[in-house]
Amino acid sequence: MSAGKTKKESTKKSSFERPSGRAYDELRPILIKPDYLEFAEGSAYIEMGKTRVVASASVEEKVPQFLKGTGSGWITAEYSMLPRSTEKRTPRERTQGKISGRTQEIQRLIGRALRAGTDLTLLGERTIIIDCDVIQADGGTRTASVNAGCIALALCLKKLLDEGLIQTFPMRNLVAAVSVGIVQGVKLLDLDYLEDSQAEVDMNVIETDNGRLIEVQATAEKVAFSRQELAQLLKLADKGIQEILESQRSVLKKIHPVFIAY
Repeated sequence: MSAGKTKKESTKKSSFERPSGRAYDELRPILIKPDYLEFAEGSAYIEMGKTRVVASASVEEKVPQFLKGTGSGWITAEYSMLPRSTEKRTPRERTQGKISGRTQEIQRLIGRALRAGTDLTLLGERTIIIDCDVIQADGGTRTASVNAGCIALALCLKKLLDEGLIQTFPMRNLVAAVSVGIVQGVKLLDLDYLEDSQAEVDMNVIETDNGRLIEVQATAEKVAFSRQELAQLLKLADKGIQEILESQRSVLKKIHPVFIAY
């Protein structure tokens, strides 16, 4: 039975062709431009295929009420999609008078991910706000936002260190994210919009550079999936994340020796 199943899966993989022509375990092309914005304490532009995101980091010399007097800092995030980041215009959320549940979820996801890679006690009582603006969306906007946000945060922390506002570099780990899923029975890495829209299983994975998981969001859209398939998707995601981390390292190491440790 096991051999028959393997043969069947192999046949599916050989007959299935991704719209982009990529292999099932191939990332979309990645481009990262650090210091993309002149005025932000840290910023980065990222392309993952046709998905494009600008992330900026801003510093506020205050913390939420629950952290006052603790000496610890905070990292939070805001996320938005520009109206023509999509094929049809998406209305700005501020014109609707409220932030959508999807936006709130993604903002919290980005904040959690970047806090997990940072020692907040070394930040002092200040807040870093990561603004992620999607200028073009073709799937994976939340994962691209995490990847760009990590670079923007690292550059912001370097600026604080250079200015003597902090004494020790607080970033413990780089953080990277990628999507995986099952489309027509085939497990795919880094889904674009067309693939994501027809996926039977959709999953986002965030890891640190030492392989520890920060978040796994997995949803069966059409049919339930097995624990074995979950393990296979996690393995596929890890492959992609290692490649994204290498892209992040390559960018940061060219900027300052403090990043060589990563």
